[in-house]
Amino acid sequence: MRRPPLPRALRGGGPLARARGFGRVRGFSRPRGSGRVRGLARAVGDGAADVLHPLLPLCRGLRALSAAGRRRWAQTPKDRRGPALFLLATCVVGVALLPYGPTLSAVGLMAAAFWAGRKGPAKDPGPGTAGQERLRILYEALVPHFSAPEDPSPLYAHGGEWARAFDSFEFDESGRPTRLRLRYPAYFADGDPEARARVERLLYAKSGRGREYFFEWDEEANQLTLTVLPALSTAIGAQRFVTTPGETVLGFTDPSSVQRTLPVVETAEDPDDDVAGGDPAGEVRRDAPPVVWRTGPRSTEPHLLALGPPGSGTTTLLRSVALQALCHGQVLVVDGSGTGEYAFLGGRAGVLGVECGLAGTLATLEWAAHETERRLIAANRARQTGHPPPRDTLRPLWLILDRPTVLSQLAAAEGRHDPQELLRVPLRHGRAAQVRVVVADQLDAADALGETVRTHTPARVVLGPASAEQIRAVLGAPPHTTPPPEVPPGRGYARLGAGPVLRLQVPATPDPYDEATGEAQRRAVLALLPEPEAPRGPAPAPAPEAPGRVDVVKAGPAEG
Repeated sequence: MRRPPLPRALRGGGPLARARGFGRVRGFSRPRGSGRVRGLARAVGDGAADVLHPLLPLCRGLRALSAAGRRRWAQTPKDRRGPALFLLATCVVGVALLPYGPTLSAVGLMAAAFWAGRKGPAKDPGPGTAGQERLRILYEALVPHFSAPEDPSPLYAHGGEWARAFDSFEFDESGRPTRLRLRYPAYFADGDPEARARVERLLYAKSGRGREYFFEWDEEANQLTLTVLPALSTAIGAQRFVTTPGETVLGFTDPSSVQRTLPVVETAEDPDDDVAGGDPAGEVRRDAPPVVWRTGPRSTEPHLLALGPPGSGTTTLLRSVALQALCHGQVLVVDGSGTGEYAFLGGRAGVLGVECGLAGTLATLEWAAHETERRLIAANRARQTGHPPPRDTLRPLWLILDRPTVLSQLAAAEGRHDPQELLRVPLRHGRAAQVRVVVADQLDAADALGETVRTHTPARVVLGPASAEQIRAVLGAPPHTTPPPEVPPGRGYARLGAGPVLRLQVPATPDPYDEATGEAQRRAVLALLPEPEAPRGPAPAPAPEAPGRVDVVKAGPAEG
């Protein structure tokens, strides 16, 4: 139906049309005050920006100071947070009591905030030409691993945009990446160790060999973070560590791996540098993250097994453990190699013996088995009667065996009892009897270790150069880092029970009687030794009695 035309009074913009709000045919008429409103709003906005401009650096500086405070608080060890809070509260009370103290502190805070926020947020210029080329090469190399033919919109494709896959990246002076975070598609089998290993080997080869990388897989967010790890310090030597009874420091690791630090003293890197090592001015004191092995009745890792090739530092680890064990317990050492690496422990208080021969080792281990049973029986009887256990059963007994497989071969050749079989009782019942067993041997002799030793040593250490397959066979899990380019003595990996695999650097604990040991390290090891044990000679003869004196106790009643 055709629409009827408007009345004439409403057409042509007449008075009635204008009164009813109709404009011209092309549209409605604009109100004349809209331009003034926009101009006024623009003027108010410019004036507010000029007035509030000084507050922008102030807010930016306060945010920077608060972020720095949070980082400092997170880096402070838990045992030092209480004294830090007390010191801060004391300073606040002192400032509040001073005349004009709060006012001056507020002015100082505003000045510090203005100074911290005087510059705007730094803009990331992005990678340079060399960095972009390296990222493009990495992206192209990852295409076969992170792509599928049936993916309609692949994240990784030949000739694609690498900016879509790489979230963040950092480079060093040479243009090699030091930190890289990339995204991968959800269908990638990130739970398959072999698939992970292929990607890690590729990134290791393309990012630059000769460095140690840490790979962190975030399966929930489908992200992989590659980080270059700094070399662990080899300047930490034998010293007295701040630990409690039942804690043994195996070595030191990365700060991000543990939540605890210990105060340590670092000496000169050169062990023969007597001037720097002997002069206190050449020492550096700092806090280092330790790998602490906890033992005791409630420990889930009461015994330790350390493996490594010759010269890897397993003997150094046993010497370090022995020196720490002498602080609260007794030590019994079996040196299967017979090289005299533990001769400096002989005759010291708390050292029950240092055995090298097969006959002495068999007798010593047999006594250790009987001692373990005696402790168990004594503690059981004390619990049944409601009395505390005897004191001699509470003092830890450490059995330290270096290369027991050599003694096992000698025993098999002579047709004698295997020394490893005598460790069955201490390994099975040592946790309840306060008996700890520490075994170290070469990596190629791991198959010669007894089943009891491999089963009851959940704390594991692998030192020296070893492949990922060998490390996984010993520790039960592969390391999340690539092999280091250089492996100094005492460098390796540790895993306590079902925990994560940690990088480890054992404190330098050389033999003080070795001619190649520096004077500084010699003095450091000898300072940790207990005093020599007093010789046990024959009992002194009783003094002669005075004439005419009668001892009533000896005489007794007269016979009738």
